[in-house]
Amino acid sequence: MPINAHPEFLAAEKEYIKVQTLEEKIEKLKKMISLAPSHKGGENLKKQLTTRRKKLEQQLIKSKKSGKSTFKGIKKEDMQIVIIGKTNTGKSSLLNTLTNAYPKISEINFTTKQPIIGMMNLETINMQLIENPAIESSYYDKGLTNSADTLLILITNLNQIKEIEKYLDKTTARRIIVFNIKEYIDTRKLKATLKSKKYNFVIINIQTKENFEELKSRIIQSFNKIRVYTKEPGKEKSKKPIILKPNLTVKDVAEKILHGFSKQVSETKIWGPSSKFPGQKVGLKHKLKDLDVVEFKTR
Repeated sequence: MPINAHPEFLAAEKEYIKVQTLEEKIEKLKKMISLAPSHKGGENLKKQLTTRRKKLEQQLIKSKKSGKSTFKGIKKEDMQIVIIGKTNTGKSSLLNTLTNAYPKISEINFTTKQPIIGMMNLETINMQLIENPAIESSYYDKGLTNSADTLLILITNLNQIKEIEKYLDKTTARRIIVFNIKEYIDTRKLKATLKSKKYNFVIINIQTKENFEELKSRIIQSFNKIRVYTKEPGKEKSKKPIILKPNLTVKDVAEKILHGFSKQVSETKIWGPSSKFPGQKVGLKHKLKDLDVVEFKTR
């Protein structure tokens, strides 16, 4: 940083330090280059910043080809839902309503410039819900879409579905079309059209919260996972379940609690759908079902 840097340049440098995505860093570097001083020291600085910008642009091209996320601040949880859609369809409002996140909400296009994370609790399960920036913007994170378990494809007209599907060639996530009604529409005709296309869909109104319970139910159903609760002898079951893939065993639950814990287990009892009777004693190879309760007794 030159000694005679303009305050606007210093402010731009602070903005650069704060941002996390490659797109934002490139944008802030361009701003810094435009504000760099014109003296000899400033020219050297411009060259350094330009070299840095070119390196970041190369990284961005590589990351987009690989389909990996350019945002480094997200740790994927057991159940991750990503909201995608075009600009100004209500993504931030939906995230705000369903979670503890408070994104900036505006009628201005492309307000969201980086993924925003919130936590949503449904049926005692904490789920990670993320708003991806508008799919047609330079801030859109394709890698985040590719890694999601479930996608909420938020639309305000049917034509948007085909436009968005072009971006989903590498994702294996389950998809829910979420039609946000922003003006009068014949919902009976809309439902008939979506059913004829065999879409998994929900029609909502973010402003009035219409059909939000149905949306939550569809989200729960979209996960090919089971919920298993644990308990200690003589105590109530845990409030938070352990999330597992189907057909996993008692041993898998023990190992998820603590690596090597299964070797310390001397007796296991289960309650729930996979048990023949409440409190059935089973071995570590017993396959579990959704909403089972497992009690471990250790040596």
